[in-house]
Amino acid sequence: FLQLCAEDNFRVADCTTPAQYFHLLRRQAKLEDRRPLIVFTPKSLLRNPRATSAFDELAAGTFRPVLADEAVADRRDRVTRLVLCTGKVYYDLLEARRADERDDVAVVRVEQLYPFPDEEYEAQLKRYPNANDVVWCQEEPMNQGAWYQIRHRLQAGLAPRHELRYAGREHAASTAAGYFKLHVAEQKALIEQALNGNSQKKNPAKKTGTEKA
Repeated sequence: FLQLCAEDNFRVADCTTPAQYFHLLRRQAKLEDRRPLIVFTPKSLLRNPRATSAFDELAAGTFRPVLADEAVADRRDRVTRLVLCTGKVYYDLLEARRADERDDVAVVRVEQLYPFPDEEYEAQLKRYPNANDVVWCQEEPMNQGAWYQIRHRLQAGLAPRHELRYAGREHAASTAAGYFKLHVAEQKALIEQALNGNSQKKNPAKKTGTEKA
């Protein structure tokens, strides 16, 4: 779907909370300029006890293209790494950060992938003055998922002090490993990459051998 996105022809979202999903559908119904809405909704979030919303969040508010990390709102100066993600991998990152007792990592959700929310994204970058490492984390292989389609947008908003990195699976012809144990091992590795700095530095302006599909 993201490869087909151009000239504001679609809206693509990947919500992580019931409130976001509700307000997204509500916004779509009220828009005068209606365009096809594509929503990614993994079934695992239906069983995730953390993927919930209070009634007040449903009764008030609007859809937010980018969700800030409120858990580190009172210690933003201590954050040295900003991890960006979309979809259910957010909850894996959250759990791993809690288990490691990390307070130097902020996890920000990009809930709308197209049109890309440039202003909201850049506002998040400014919230963390000491976060020089900016990481895009995804579960999908590098040649799938959102990375190839939005990395130029991510790069465009960065200051000279920032380094954009990728944390996720390598290139693959298939969408999944096919073996549960291998899937779990790969998932653990990409979360480790995102939180602990073993990510790959990616410059969209340069092509290397690892960038070949």
